[in-house]
Amino acid sequence: MQHVVQKATLRWANSECERKNLPADADNKRAVLQKALPLIRFPLMKIDEFALFVEPTGLLSDREMNKIFKYLAVNPSDRPVLIYSDRVRCSISKTECVVSRFQRTENRWGYNGTPDRIKFTVDRRIFVVGLGLYGSVLEQHEYKVQIKIIHCGTSKTLAEHDTSFEPVEILPGITYIASALIRGADSYYGTKGLRRIMLNEGDVTFQFTYAAMNNNGTSVEDGQIPEIVFYVAHK
Repeated sequence: MQHVVQKATLRWANSECERKNLPADADNKRAVLQKALPLIRFPLMKIDEFALFVEPTGLLSDREMNKIFKYLAVNPSDRPVLIYSDRVRCSISKTECVVSRFQRTENRWGYNGTPDRIKFTVDRRIFVVGLGLYGSVLEQHEYKVQIKIIHCGTSKTLAEHDTSFEPVEILPGITYIASALIRGADSYYGTKGLRRIMLNEGDVTFQFTYAAMNNNGTSVEDGQIPEIVFYVAHK
């Protein structure tokens, strides 16, 4: 699972370098990931996973690489101290699942500085790893986007795209808000939205409800945030 998190982190780093007009080299990617790298549990990787998926990226210094290789190769009593957590997360599936809430796509959807938001609940424990968004009606256009997952009861932001790269735990029966503040040109949007979606993949049911007040017009029936990407926790 850790190499999946690391690959998602690397994809975000590439996008962030592109957004900042920086070359997507190892130094720049490391700079934009300064807060995120310690969140990746490299000590929980298998040594072959670390060699295949991490070493070629150049994200870690030679000294860090050597310490982690030693950690993975030696007996527990001889392991060096690392800044990266070695606590085991709960077991979650390695299959990425996607719930799509709209049945049709239309244009156009405008943006005025207000986030698009939709509430959702699930009937089993999952881990959200991303949101799907509609792109521009133009051939090419770059957006500035701030994505959040918010606990509806406490209004606490559980994750946002520029501070968190770990899967976000979503508990059954609790309402959350998926939020996307989008700045840019008009985009496509979804219509004929579904309020309740049962997915055979992952054996999970999503319920979508209207997020009142600031939502840029997004609702259960139409708007932005067509997809939620997630992994399922093993029962």
